[in-house]
Amino acid sequence: MKRERKLICVIGLGQFGSELAQELARECDVLALDLSEDRVSAIADHVQRALIIDSRNFASLSSVVSRDFDEAVVSLGGSLEASILCTLHLKKIGVKSIRAKAGTDDHAQILRSVGATETIFPERETACRVAAQILNPNLLDLIPLAEDFQVMDVAPPDGFLARSLQQLNMRERFGVFVIAVKELVPPRFVFLPGPDFVIKPSDVLVLIGREGDLHRLLVEKGGGGD
Repeated sequence: MKRERKLICVIGLGQFGSELAQELARECDVLALDLSEDRVSAIADHVQRALIIDSRNFASLSSVVSRDFDEAVVSLGGSLEASILCTLHLKKIGVKSIRAKAGTDDHAQILRSVGATETIFPERETACRVAAQILNPNLLDLIPLAEDFQVMDVAPPDGFLARSLQQLNMRERFGVFVIAVKELVPPRFVFLPGPDFVIKPSDVLVLIGREGDLHRLLVEKGGGGD
């Protein structure tokens, strides 16, 4: 029987992990994990469950996280060893979707090699978002959105990489449109990219579509092609 709410694990409760866990807890069942007693205590009343766990230890992590989790977010950017080991353990456990916070491109490459399905650069992505808003302050004001439509930033899943927008054919497959691409390396904002635009791991896609269609794209991870 399908659950009504997604089951998410957030590991690492620094500023990014803590804020993310609390936001997710509004719509999902969140398990928040950290080695710090203070951080776990601070978030305990704001998520469904919070535990003190050393995620570097496979036995400890696997005792509370199972393959039944829909997603896990590894927010241990301050420690390369911890984030890499945690990601490796989650892959071994069988968690289907693992998003891991990276500090550098090399770190991101290692995380992907040990099992991360997506890597996150919070500071870099925030900087690009703010820059885009400064450069294009009225971009979203020009788009009349119905109540069930949303604009969403999406890190490209593995199935999108090294493929053109024409090959991905997201309009026909998912009913969503790519209205812009935020290139992070080197930083550049591409408005209304052409059909021959090829997706790179460092890109962030700005998509518009109905909420259900955007969710379906994220769930299916864009695997396969036409």
